[in-house]
Amino acid sequence: MTPSELTTRVTLDTCAAVGALATLGWWLLGAPVGLGMLAGGALAVVNFRWLVARAAIATATGSGSAAAWVLGAGLRFTACAAACGILLAYGWAHPLALVAGFTVLPCDVIARGLESARRER
Repeated sequence: MTPSELTTRVTLDTCAAVGALATLGWWLLGAPVGLGMLAGGALAVVNFRWLVARAAIATATGSGSAAAWVLGAGLRFTACAAACGILLAYGWAHPLALVAGFTVLPCDVIARGLESARRER
């Protein structure tokens, strides 16, 4: 599996899973839970895609300076923390639902990695 295939599959799988979980959470527990799941999943996907794009640029140009990576990580985490802070401060998202939305992407990356390793054996 190529890196672009992995990125596409993880993005699509995560969006589908988060959408289903957000719909279920909204229906069972209310709007803040559904919005928290959607926001957490969306922030995770945007952060993942941003990281993949930066890694592709660094690989293509051959420049992987530590300062650029630290600055990029700082910007990503600051943007993510600001978005989470706004969502939580105004009560638009439930904190546990936000964390649950973030958790879907790493689980999907691990599942895809294990599936790829099993196919290579």
